[in-house]
Amino acid sequence: MELKKSKDASIENLRAPIVFIGFLFIGSLVLASFSYSSAIEEEDNGDGEKRSTAIKYSQEEKKEDTPPPPTPPQVDTPPPPQEEIVEKKNTEKEPEVVVVIAPPDLPKGPETKVEVKEEIIEFPDVEAQFPGGAAELQKWIAQNVQYPQTSIEMNEQGKVYLSFVVESNGDISNITVERGVSGDLDREAKRLVRSMPKWVPGEASGRKAKTRCRLPINFTLN
Repeated sequence: MELKKSKDASIENLRAPIVFIGFLFIGSLVLASFSYSSAIEEEDNGDGEKRSTAIKYSQEEKKEDTPPPPTPPQVDTPPPPQEEIVEKKNTEKEPEVVVVIAPPDLPKGPETKVEVKEEIIEFPDVEAQFPGGAAELQKWIAQNVQYPQTSIEMNEQGKVYLSFVVESNGDISNITVERGVSGDLDREAKRLVRSMPKWVPGEASGRKAKTRCRLPINFTLN
């Protein structure tokens, strides 16, 4: 008797190898895809490196090939004109050296006092007078007069008008004959006034002052 297999049993027997073949096919596909992508990446990396090196090489070639910029032609510029040096004559005068020689110390002589001239007051507040007054003045003249002998012989007589200055200390100075009679009588009148004692000085503004006085001396023969 001949044995016959059913369709279900044959299909069941083929399932396992079919599944195994399918896994193998899928695994091969997966491996092929991974290997292809890695190969592409390696090619990309290789090409990139090649490209980068090619770019660098081309840049270097370009750098080497580009000639340097031409240098501008040098033009010989004339030197700046030199200013003429003019020698100026020295017009400055050399400083004069003045040598001052001090005189030797001389012995000092007597010191001279410089007297300040006081103003002569013509019209003082208080008149200068002879000590004792006018009566004592007439008495003193009568006692001290020396009538010149020539004037007696020639009968000369009259008034001799004199002016003089009484200093602030009472001394008499600057005797002047304003109107005389004769030479002998004029000289005698001046001698009398010169030989008088100190007068009482006059006063002006409350202080003793230098004043001018006038005095007539009468010469008479008895």
